[in-house]
Amino acid sequence: MPLPLYLLAMAIFTMGTSEFMLAGLLPDIASDLDVTVGTAGTLTSAFAIGMIVGAPLVAGLARNWPRRTSLLGFVLVFSAAHAVGAVTASFPVLLATRVVAALANAGFLAVALTTAATLVSPDMKGRALAVLLSGTTVATIAGVPAGSVLGTLFGWRATFWAVAALCLPAALGILKGLPARSEKQEAMGGPALRAELAQLRSPRLILVMLLGALVNAATFGSFTFLAPVVTDVAGLGELWISVALVLFGVGSFVGVSLAGRLSDQRPGLVIAVGGPLLLVGWPALAATADEPVALLALVLVQGALSFALGSTLITRVLYEASGAPTMAGSYATAALNVGAAVGPLIAAPTLSTSAGDLGPLWAGGFLVLVALLVAFPFRGVLVTGRTSEVLR
Repeated sequence: MPLPLYLLAMAIFTMGTSEFMLAGLLPDIASDLDVTVGTAGTLTSAFAIGMIVGAPLVAGLARNWPRRTSLLGFVLVFSAAHAVGAVTASFPVLLATRVVAALANAGFLAVALTTAATLVSPDMKGRALAVLLSGTTVATIAGVPAGSVLGTLFGWRATFWAVAALCLPAALGILKGLPARSEKQEAMGGPALRAELAQLRSPRLILVMLLGALVNAATFGSFTFLAPVVTDVAGLGELWISVALVLFGVGSFVGVSLAGRLSDQRPGLVIAVGGPLLLVGWPALAATADEPVALLALVLVQGALSFALGSTLITRVLYEASGAPTMAGSYATAALNVGAAVGPLIAAPTLSTSAGDLGPLWAGGFLVLVALLVAFPFRGVLVTGRTSEVLR
Protein backbone atom coordinates (compact mmCIF):
# COMPACT_ATOMS: atom_id res chain seq x y z
CA MET A 1 0.00 0.00 0.00
CA PRO A 2 1.26 3.53 -0.78
CA LEU A 3 2.80 5.56 2.07
CA PRO A 4 0.22 8.40 1.71
CA LEU A 5 -2.51 5.96 2.79
CA TYR A 6 -0.78 5.44 6.14
CA LEU A 7 -0.35 9.19 6.56
CA LEU A 8 -4.08 9.63 6.04
CA ALA A 9 -4.71 6.83 8.54
CA MET A 10 -2.59 8.70 11.11
CA ALA A 11 -4.87 11.72 10.79
CA ILE A 12 -7.96 9.49 11.06
CA PHE A 13 -6.47 7.98 14.22
CA THR A 14 -6.31 11.46 15.76
CA MET A 15 -9.85 12.30 14.70
CA GLY A 16 -11.18 8.94 15.89
CA THR A 17 -9.59 9.50 19.29
CA SER A 18 -11.40 12.83 19.54
CA GLU A 19 -14.73 11.34 18.47
CA PHE A 20 -14.71 8.56 21.08
CA MET A 21 -12.82 10.19 23.96
CA LEU A 22 -15.73 12.28 25.28
CA ALA A 23 -17.43 9.28 26.91
CA GLY A 24 -14.87 9.33 29.73
CA LEU A 25 -14.58 13.13 29.97
CA LEU A 26 -18.21 14.25 30.28
CA PRO A 27 -18.40 14.35 34.11
CA ASP A 28 -15.21 16.44 34.30
CA ILE A 29 -16.42 18.81 31.56
CA ALA A 30 -19.83 19.18 33.22
CA SER A 31 -18.26 20.03 36.58
CA ASP A 32 -15.75 22.47 35.13
CA LEU A 33 -18.25 24.37 32.96
CA ASP A 34 -21.09 24.20 35.49
CA VAL A 35 -23.57 22.24 33.40
CA THR A 36 -25.30 18.91 33.95
CA VAL A 37 -23.83 15.69 32.59
CA GLY A 38 -26.87 15.40 30.34
CA THR A 39 -26.16 18.83 28.88
CA ALA A 40 -22.51 17.91 28.43
CA GLY A 41 -23.70 14.85 26.55
CA THR A 42 -25.01 17.11 23.77
CA LEU A 43 -21.36 17.51 22.77
CA THR A 44 -21.51 13.95 21.43
CA SER A 45 -24.77 14.59 19.58
CA ALA A 46 -23.40 17.81 18.08
CA PHE A 47 -20.38 15.95 16.74
CA ALA A 48 -22.50 13.15 15.24
CA ILE A 49 -24.88 15.60 13.55
CA GLY A 50 -21.94 17.61 12.23
CA MET A 51 -20.47 14.45 10.73
CA ILE A 52 -23.71 13.46 8.98
CA VAL A 53 -24.46 16.91 7.58
CA GLY A 54 -20.85 17.79 6.95
CA ALA A 55 -19.86 14.84 4.78
CA PRO A 56 -21.84 15.72 1.62
CA LEU A 57 -21.90 19.46 2.32
CA VAL A 58 -18.18 20.00 2.84
CA ALA A 59 -17.22 17.47 0.16
CA GLY A 60 -19.42 19.34 -2.30
CA LEU A 61 -17.82 22.67 -1.42
CA ALA A 62 -14.30 21.25 -1.66
CA ARG A 63 -14.76 19.07 -4.74
CA ASN A 64 -12.79 21.44 -7.03
CA TRP A 65 -10.01 22.11 -4.55
CA PRO A 66 -6.67 20.27 -4.78
CA ARG A 67 -7.01 17.22 -2.57
CA ARG A 68 -3.79 17.83 -0.68
CA THR A 69 -4.89 21.39 0.08
CA SER A 70 -8.31 20.19 1.22
CA LEU A 71 -6.93 17.47 3.50
CA LEU A 72 -4.33 19.80 5.00
CA GLY A 73 -6.94 22.50 5.60
CA PHE A 74 -9.35 20.10 7.29
CA VAL A 75 -6.63 18.80 9.66
CA LEU A 76 -5.56 22.32 10.64
CA VAL A 77 -9.16 23.43 11.25
CA PHE A 78 -9.70 20.30 13.36
CA SER A 79 -6.58 21.13 15.39
CA ALA A 80 -7.63 24.77 15.86
CA ALA A 81 -11.12 23.75 17.03
CA HIS A 82 -9.59 21.61 19.77
CA ALA A 83 -7.20 24.36 20.81
CA VAL A 84 -10.11 26.78 21.20
CA GLY A 85 -12.07 24.13 23.09
CA ALA A 86 -9.16 23.56 25.44
CA VAL A 87 -9.08 27.21 26.60
CA THR A 88 -12.75 28.19 26.62
CA ALA A 89 -14.72 28.61 29.81
CA SER A 90 -18.04 28.74 27.91
CA PHE A 91 -20.07 25.65 27.20
CA PRO A 92 -21.75 27.17 24.09
CA VAL A 93 -18.30 27.92 22.67
CA LEU A 94 -17.16 24.37 23.41
CA LEU A 95 -20.31 23.07 21.71
CA ALA A 96 -19.55 25.21 18.67
CA THR A 97 -16.00 23.88 18.50
CA ARG A 98 -17.35 20.32 18.42
CA VAL A 99 -19.56 21.18 15.46
CA VAL A 100 -16.64 22.79 13.63
CA ALA A 101 -14.41 19.80 14.44
CA ALA A 102 -17.10 17.42 13.17
CA LEU A 103 -17.44 19.34 9.90
CA ALA A 104 -13.66 19.23 9.44
CA ASN A 105 -13.60 15.52 10.32
CA ALA A 106 -16.42 14.75 7.89
CA GLY A 107 -14.78 16.71 5.12
CA PHE A 108 -11.43 15.06 5.75
CA LEU A 109 -12.86 11.53 5.80
CA ALA A 110 -14.93 12.13 2.66
CA VAL A 111 -11.94 13.47 0.71
CA ALA A 112 -9.60 10.85 2.20
CA LEU A 113 -11.85 7.99 1.09
CA THR A 114 -12.02 9.41 -2.41
CA THR A 115 -8.27 10.05 -2.46
CA ALA A 116 -7.50 6.54 -1.22
CA ALA A 117 -9.42 5.07 -4.14
CA THR A 118 -7.21 7.00 -6.56
CA LEU A 119 -3.94 5.93 -4.92
CA VAL A 120 -4.48 2.24 -5.67
CA SER A 121 -5.61 0.20 -8.65
CA PRO A 122 -9.39 0.12 -9.25
CA ASP A 123 -9.71 -3.41 -7.83
CA MET A 124 -8.00 -2.61 -4.49
CA LYS A 125 -10.43 -0.10 -2.96
CA GLY A 126 -11.24 -2.49 -0.12
CA ARG A 127 -7.62 -2.82 0.96
CA ALA A 128 -7.17 0.95 0.79
CA LEU A 129 -10.28 1.45 2.92
CA ALA A 130 -8.96 -1.10 5.43
CA VAL A 131 -5.79 0.94 5.87
CA LEU A 132 -7.79 4.12 6.46
CA LEU A 133 -10.21 2.51 8.91
CA SER A 134 -7.30 1.00 10.81
CA GLY A 135 -6.75 4.54 12.07
CA THR A 136 -10.17 4.43 13.73
CA THR A 137 -9.66 0.97 15.17
CA VAL A 138 -6.25 1.85 16.60
CA ALA A 139 -7.89 4.91 18.16
CA THR A 140 -10.24 2.62 20.11
CA ILE A 141 -7.31 0.42 21.16
CA ALA A 142 -4.76 3.06 22.15
CA GLY A 143 -6.00 6.60 21.59
CA VAL A 144 -9.17 6.53 23.66
CA PRO A 145 -7.67 4.76 26.72
CA ALA A 146 -4.65 7.10 26.58
CA GLY A 147 -6.97 10.10 26.40
CA SER A 148 -8.93 8.80 29.37
CA VAL A 149 -5.77 8.42 31.45
CA LEU A 150 -4.54 11.86 30.41
CA GLY A 151 -7.88 13.41 31.33
CA THR A 152 -7.87 11.66 34.72
CA LEU A 153 -4.36 12.86 35.55
CA PHE A 154 -4.39 16.38 34.13
CA GLY A 155 -8.02 17.24 33.36
CA TRP A 156 -10.13 17.19 30.22
CA ARG A 157 -8.41 20.24 28.74
CA ALA A 158 -5.12 18.34 28.52
CA THR A 159 -6.80 15.74 26.32
CA PHE A 160 -8.06 18.44 23.97
CA TRP A 161 -4.55 19.93 23.79
CA ALA A 162 -3.14 16.48 23.03
CA VAL A 163 -5.53 15.99 20.10
CA ALA A 164 -4.68 19.46 18.76
CA ALA A 165 -0.96 18.63 18.97
CA LEU A 166 -1.35 15.21 17.31
CA CYS A 167 -2.87 16.92 14.28
CA LEU A 168 0.40 18.72 13.52
CA PRO A 169 2.56 15.70 12.57
CA ALA A 170 -0.43 14.38 10.60
CA ALA A 171 -0.61 17.69 8.73
CA LEU A 172 3.11 17.59 8.02
CA GLY A 173 2.80 14.02 6.76
CA ILE A 174 0.02 15.03 4.37
CA LEU A 175 2.02 18.01 3.14
CA LYS A 176 5.15 15.97 2.53
CA GLY A 177 3.63 12.62 1.61
CA LEU A 178 0.82 13.43 -0.81
CA PRO A 179 1.91 14.35 -4.33
CA ALA A 180 1.29 17.94 -5.41
CA ARG A 181 -0.47 16.85 -8.59
CA SER A 182 -3.03 18.94 -10.40
CA GLU A 183 -5.96 17.41 -8.53
CA LYS A 184 -7.93 20.58 -9.17
CA GLN A 185 -7.69 20.10 -12.92
CA GLU A 186 -8.66 16.45 -12.52
CA ALA A 187 -11.73 17.37 -10.46
CA MET A 188 -12.80 20.08 -12.93
CA GLY A 189 -12.51 17.55 -15.74
CA GLY A 190 -14.81 15.09 -13.97
CA PRO A 191 -18.60 14.93 -13.82
CA ALA A 192 -20.64 17.95 -12.79
CA LEU A 193 -21.91 18.06 -9.20
CA ARG A 194 -25.47 17.48 -10.38
CA ALA A 195 -24.37 14.31 -12.18
CA GLU A 196 -22.55 13.07 -9.08
CA LEU A 197 -25.57 13.74 -6.88
CA ALA A 198 -27.72 11.90 -9.41
CA GLN A 199 -25.83 8.74 -8.46
CA LEU A 200 -27.91 8.75 -5.27
CA ARG A 201 -30.84 7.62 -7.40
CA SER A 202 -29.07 4.32 -8.04
CA PRO A 203 -30.89 1.48 -6.23
CA ARG A 204 -27.62 -0.41 -5.85
CA LEU A 205 -25.93 2.54 -4.13
CA ILE A 206 -28.91 3.15 -1.84
CA LEU A 207 -28.92 -0.55 -0.92
CA VAL A 208 -25.30 -0.73 0.18
CA MET A 209 -25.53 2.61 2.00
CA LEU A 210 -28.59 1.35 3.89
CA LEU A 211 -26.92 -1.96 4.77
CA GLY A 212 -23.75 -0.19 5.91
CA ALA A 213 -25.80 2.15 8.10
CA LEU A 214 -27.77 -0.74 9.66
CA VAL A 215 -24.65 -2.76 10.52
CA ASN A 216 -22.92 0.32 11.91
CA ALA A 217 -26.04 1.15 13.94
CA ALA A 218 -25.89 -2.31 15.52
CA THR A 219 -22.20 -1.82 16.28
CA PHE A 220 -22.48 1.61 17.88
CA GLY A 221 -25.77 0.90 19.62
CA SER A 222 -24.18 -2.05 21.42
CA PHE A 223 -20.71 -0.51 21.90
CA THR A 224 -22.08 2.69 23.44
CA PHE A 225 -23.81 0.85 26.29
CA LEU A 226 -21.20 -1.83 26.90
CA ALA A 227 -19.96 -0.34 30.21
CA PRO A 228 -23.00 -1.29 32.37
CA VAL A 229 -22.91 -4.81 30.93
CA VAL A 230 -19.33 -5.18 32.14
CA THR A 231 -19.92 -3.78 35.63
CA ASP A 232 -23.55 -4.59 36.45
CA VAL A 233 -24.19 -7.82 34.55
CA ALA A 234 -20.76 -9.45 34.62
CA GLY A 235 -19.98 -7.97 38.05
CA LEU A 236 -16.51 -6.76 37.06
CA GLY A 237 -14.79 -3.64 38.37
CA GLU A 238 -14.71 -0.37 36.45
CA LEU A 239 -11.16 -1.05 35.27
CA TRP A 240 -12.52 -3.92 33.19
CA ILE A 241 -14.56 -1.48 31.11
CA SER A 242 -11.32 -0.26 29.54
CA VAL A 243 -10.23 -3.87 29.04
CA ALA A 244 -13.49 -4.68 27.23
CA LEU A 245 -13.23 -1.58 25.04
CA VAL A 246 -9.64 -2.39 24.13
CA LEU A 247 -10.64 -5.97 23.25
CA PHE A 248 -13.40 -4.63 21.05
CA GLY A 249 -10.84 -2.34 19.40
CA VAL A 250 -8.39 -5.20 18.85
CA GLY A 251 -11.18 -7.24 17.28
CA SER A 252 -12.18 -4.36 15.03
CA PHE A 253 -8.58 -3.98 13.83
CA VAL A 254 -8.39 -7.68 13.02
CA GLY A 255 -11.77 -7.59 11.26
CA VAL A 256 -10.88 -4.58 9.11
CA SER A 257 -7.49 -6.07 8.20
CA LEU A 258 -8.93 -9.44 7.17
CA ALA A 259 -11.88 -7.96 5.29
CA GLY A 260 -9.56 -5.61 3.44
CA ARG A 261 -8.06 -8.63 1.70
CA LEU A 262 -11.43 -10.04 0.70
CA SER A 263 -13.84 -7.15 0.19
CA ASP A 264 -12.63 -6.29 -3.32
CA GLN A 265 -12.90 -9.72 -4.97
CA ARG A 266 -14.92 -11.78 -2.46
CA PRO A 267 -17.40 -9.42 -0.75
CA GLY A 268 -20.08 -12.10 -0.88
CA LEU A 269 -17.94 -14.43 1.22
CA VAL A 270 -17.50 -11.81 3.95
CA ILE A 271 -21.21 -11.03 3.99
CA ALA A 272 -22.41 -14.64 3.72
CA VAL A 273 -20.17 -15.80 6.57
CA GLY A 274 -19.87 -12.67 8.69
CA GLY A 275 -23.53 -11.63 8.55
CA PRO A 276 -25.08 -14.73 10.17
CA LEU A 277 -22.23 -14.98 12.69
CA LEU A 278 -22.75 -11.35 13.69
CA LEU A 279 -26.49 -11.96 13.96
CA VAL A 280 -25.94 -14.88 16.35
CA GLY A 281 -23.16 -13.10 18.22
CA TRP A 282 -25.14 -10.23 19.76
CA PRO A 283 -27.83 -12.45 21.36
CA ALA A 284 -25.09 -14.90 22.42
CA LEU A 285 -23.27 -12.03 24.13
CA ALA A 286 -26.49 -11.03 25.90
CA ALA A 287 -27.13 -14.62 27.02
CA THR A 288 -23.62 -15.18 28.42
CA ALA A 289 -22.82 -11.67 29.67
CA ASP A 290 -22.91 -12.80 33.30
CA GLU A 291 -19.87 -15.01 32.60
CA PRO A 292 -16.82 -12.69 32.44
CA VAL A 293 -14.67 -14.99 30.29
CA ALA A 294 -17.44 -15.49 27.73
CA LEU A 295 -18.25 -11.78 27.79
CA LEU A 296 -14.69 -10.68 27.05
CA ALA A 297 -14.17 -13.35 24.39
CA LEU A 298 -17.37 -12.44 22.55
CA VAL A 299 -16.61 -8.72 22.75
CA LEU A 300 -13.41 -9.45 20.84
CA VAL A 301 -15.24 -11.60 18.28
CA GLN A 302 -18.08 -9.12 17.80
CA GLY A 303 -15.60 -6.30 17.25
CA ALA A 304 -13.96 -8.32 14.48
CA LEU A 305 -17.24 -9.35 12.83
CA SER A 306 -18.81 -5.88 13.09
CA PHE A 307 -15.93 -4.10 11.41
CA ALA A 308 -15.29 -6.82 8.85
CA LEU A 309 -18.89 -6.68 7.66
CA GLY A 310 -19.24 -2.92 8.05
CA SER A 311 -16.04 -2.08 6.18
CA THR A 312 -16.96 -4.49 3.36
CA LEU A 313 -20.31 -2.77 2.89
CA ILE A 314 -18.72 0.67 2.94
CA THR A 315 -16.26 -0.53 0.30
CA ARG A 316 -19.26 -1.48 -1.85
CA VAL A 317 -20.46 2.14 -1.50
CA LEU A 318 -17.21 3.32 -3.11
CA TYR A 319 -17.61 0.83 -5.93
CA GLU A 320 -21.28 1.61 -6.58
CA ALA A 321 -20.57 5.38 -6.47
CA SER A 322 -17.68 5.17 -8.93
CA GLY A 323 -19.60 7.56 -11.18
CA ALA A 324 -19.26 10.22 -8.47
CA PRO A 325 -15.46 10.45 -8.13
CA THR A 326 -15.40 13.51 -5.86
CA MET A 327 -18.53 12.70 -3.81
CA ALA A 328 -18.26 8.92 -3.32
CA GLY A 329 -16.29 9.33 -0.09
CA SER A 330 -18.98 11.60 1.34
CA TYR A 331 -21.67 9.00 0.62
CA ALA A 332 -19.62 6.36 2.45
CA THR A 333 -18.97 8.78 5.34
CA ALA A 334 -22.67 9.64 5.61
CA ALA A 335 -23.66 5.96 5.71
CA LEU A 336 -21.14 5.29 8.48
CA ASN A 337 -22.27 8.20 10.62
CA VAL A 338 -26.00 7.77 10.14
CA GLY A 339 -25.50 4.34 11.67
CA ALA A 340 -23.32 5.74 14.46
CA ALA A 341 -25.96 8.33 15.33
CA VAL A 342 -29.10 6.20 14.95
CA GLY A 343 -27.77 3.06 16.68
CA PRO A 344 -27.56 4.53 20.20
CA LEU A 345 -30.95 6.22 19.73
CA ILE A 346 -32.53 2.83 18.98
CA ALA A 347 -30.61 1.02 21.71
CA ALA A 348 -31.18 3.53 24.53
CA PRO A 349 -34.94 2.89 25.03
CA THR A 350 -34.28 -0.83 25.47
CA LEU A 351 -32.51 -0.07 28.76
CA SER A 352 -35.89 0.64 30.35
CA THR A 353 -37.41 -2.64 29.16
CA SER A 354 -37.30 -5.98 30.95
CA ALA A 355 -33.99 -6.68 29.16
CA GLY A 356 -32.34 -3.90 31.16
CA ASP A 357 -28.62 -3.46 30.51
CA LEU A 358 -28.71 -6.26 27.96
CA GLY A 359 -31.32 -4.47 25.84
CA PRO A 360 -28.80 -2.78 23.51
CA LEU A 361 -27.22 -6.15 22.70
CA TRP A 362 -30.59 -7.57 21.67
CA ALA A 363 -31.23 -4.39 19.69
CA GLY A 364 -27.91 -4.93 17.92
CA GLY A 365 -28.99 -8.41 16.89
CA PHE A 366 -32.32 -7.05 15.64
CA LEU A 367 -30.58 -4.41 13.47
CA VAL A 368 -28.31 -7.04 11.92
CA LEU A 369 -31.36 -9.22 11.25
CA VAL A 370 -33.04 -6.33 9.44
CA ALA A 371 -29.88 -5.79 7.37
CA LEU A 372 -29.74 -9.46 6.34
CA LEU A 373 -33.45 -9.55 5.48
CA VAL A 374 -33.02 -6.46 3.31
CA ALA A 375 -29.88 -7.86 1.67
CA PHE A 376 -31.18 -11.36 0.90
CA PRO A 377 -33.39 -10.55 -2.13
CA PHE A 378 -30.51 -8.58 -3.69
CA ARG A 379 -27.68 -10.92 -2.80
CA GLY A 380 -26.55 -11.09 -6.43
CA VAL A 381 -25.26 -7.53 -6.24
CA LEU A 382 -23.29 -8.24 -3.08
CA VAL A 383 -22.02 -11.71 -3.92
CA THR A 384 -20.47 -10.82 -7.26
CA GLY A 385 -19.08 -7.49 -6.12
CA ARG A 386 -19.84 -6.15 -9.59
CA THR A 387 -22.58 -4.11 -11.17
CA SER A 388 -25.61 -6.32 -11.57
CA GLU A 389 -28.98 -6.13 -13.22
CA VAL A 390 -30.67 -7.66 -10.18
CA LEU A 391 -31.86 -4.33 -8.77
CA ARG A 392 -33.09 -2.89 -12.05
